[in-house]
Amino acid sequence: MKFILGKKLGMSQMYDQNGKVTPVTLIVAGPCYILQKKNKENDGYEALQIGLEKIEKKSKIGKSMKGKEYKFIKEYRGTEETQNVGDEINVSNFAEGDIVKVSGISKGKGFQGGVKRHGFKGKLSATHGNKHEHRTLGSVGRRFPQHVVKGKKMPGHMGVDRTTVKNLKIMKIDLENNLLVIKGAVPGTTRTLLEIRA
Repeated sequence: MKFILGKKLGMSQMYDQNGKVTPVTLIVAGPCYILQKKNKENDGYEALQIGLEKIEKKSKIGKSMKGKEYKFIKEYRGTEETQNVGDEINVSNFAEGDIVKVSGISKGKGFQGGVKRHGFKGKLSATHGNKHEHRTLGSVGRRFPQHVVKGKKMPGHMGVDRTTVKNLKIMKIDLENNLLVIKGAVPGTTRTLLEIRA
């Protein structure tokens, strides 16, 4: 099982052997450290708890953080016998050509209407006396039950959701700088925390 935490640096592009341009995302991944190994006997399930970016400033370390002085901590279900507490996880676990899935929090887009948020067509046509109604929602209910039904697609807050993009290919790995170069786009803005799993 291959997994690591990282931060999005931004997007770029690279050329393949045929001279074709490929959009890529640069991710600073790890090094992460195993903080806890959970098992069925004590915790009811098997998992590895890993941390990224150790907190150096003592004033920011609370009493409950003893032994886990890391800024980001995540759990991954399933363990391997070869992995123990204190072990380092870095980009060398991955190989060029690996297919991975990347999870993170998507960009916030604020309050949006039905057309942008849900892909609605818009209420009316552009002609025949239509004014200020091009992108309105239209009818949102009926006489009964006399209130908006739960789950109705309506305007509202868009973005800032946990999103996973699957089937992304690792184009290049830089061991010295802990860099993963992944084909395509991944969720979030620059410096967004990402989970990379193969």
